[in-house]
Amino acid sequence: MQLPQALLNSLESVNGFNKEAFIKVHESGEQVISIRVNSYKSSIVNGEWSIVRQIPNFPLPNSKILWTDFGLSLNTRPSFTFDPLFHAGCYYVQEASSMFLEQALKQTVDLSQPLRTLDLCAAPGGKSTHLLSLISNESLLVSNEVIRSRANVLTDNIVKWGCSNVIVTNNDPRDFQRLENYFDVIVVDAPCSGSGLLRRDPEAIEEWSEQNVALCSQRQQRILADVLPALKNGGVLIYSTCSYSKEEDEKICEWLSDELKIKNEKLKIDLEWNIIETDGGYRFWPDKVKGEGFFIACFRKTGGNDEEIYTPRIKPEKFSAKEMEILNKNVNTEGLAFLRHEEIIYTVPEKLLADVNFLSSKLRIVNCGTRIGEIIKDKLIPDHALALSNIISDKIPRLELDHEQAIQYLKKKELRSQTDKKGWTLVTYQGHPLGWINILPNRINNYYPKELRILKD
Repeated sequence: MQLPQALLNSLESVNGFNKEAFIKVHESGEQVISIRVNSYKSSIVNGEWSIVRQIPNFPLPNSKILWTDFGLSLNTRPSFTFDPLFHAGCYYVQEASSMFLEQALKQTVDLSQPLRTLDLCAAPGGKSTHLLSLISNESLLVSNEVIRSRANVLTDNIVKWGCSNVIVTNNDPRDFQRLENYFDVIVVDAPCSGSGLLRRDPEAIEEWSEQNVALCSQRQQRILADVLPALKNGGVLIYSTCSYSKEEDEKICEWLSDELKIKNEKLKIDLEWNIIETDGGYRFWPDKVKGEGFFIACFRKTGGNDEEIYTPRIKPEKFSAKEMEILNKNVNTEGLAFLRHEEIIYTVPEKLLADVNFLSSKLRIVNCGTRIGEIIKDKLIPDHALALSNIISDKIPRLELDHEQAIQYLKKKELRSQTDKKGWTLVTYQGHPLGWINILPNRINNYYPKELRILKD
């Protein structure tokens, strides 16, 4: 690997940069593989996540990522495509350094309180799913992606995580100015030149240039200036990139402090973590941590209007007694409100209903809460999102599959099984739901979403 000389030269004055070690780690070919466990689908047993021993190439002892409760390093990279637990949303494959978002949030806000949180540049969903594991059930996450096709990928990963207190939107950062003083937390994992991931993606070296760094820096400033009015006075902005360049990191922190009414927040860093504090933020060097290049900084808004944005009280939509009977058979309905859009039923926590209605008038919503399905002729045609949710009823019939059957199901192939069950049935692998089948007298219809099916052999 031949790192750009201009990049190396630009890093000479950056705190923590060791040129020889930096080059060596990039030339080593070493790949660091890490996952983050879904706490809604796993529990701690004897100090270890219960899901861990079910994962191929499960983590080695002492593989816990130090700055998060949920992250683990794997000894080798398994074929995640052929692990049904991955498709069930039991864990997310994520780069270890970026999981430091957890510390940024824990050290700057009270996570026990209801929070309105925005993940502005959210696709493919790593930080959003992490946020959902951290915020309370009474908190709301707005997970936004400006590129429509990427918003679909984001939705798929949000659905896997199984939470109902989240809205996926497809908006430009400027659109959030309609929500003045609305959010308690805004996370901006900004589009960048990507130099922090060169070890993982060597082909990206050809795309790196000083001109691209300058363009990214300008875009980052525009994004931040556009979205900041949506942050409450006293609210927290978390800014991050996977770039090494000062123009996208420390210089952005300097610009934020000088040009906008926002104050840099210091975090407590354990020496054992080997994270380097720099001017305004924190750097992750791959020769010092078991992760890729990453930069993160926290700010608190210290100016602006304190006026609370108005969210009217909304009464839940009325469903008939028969419809509620059907919903109660399929969903743990306590504390939930139900909405109907184009005959499809969705659910969100009742306490967030006013926010959801308000946001739907201001933003382009791609997905709202958990999509339950459609009631036709007094029967629920269940949606895939319900299968993977944490609100699904224990009353629903289930059919356990072995690994071979699970892969056939995930390929959307014909499924054969000896069962006396009939009708809509939840298929599971090692107890974790994968999706729906409909068992008919002479065949089993596979309802795994076509766009999600495994294409590899």
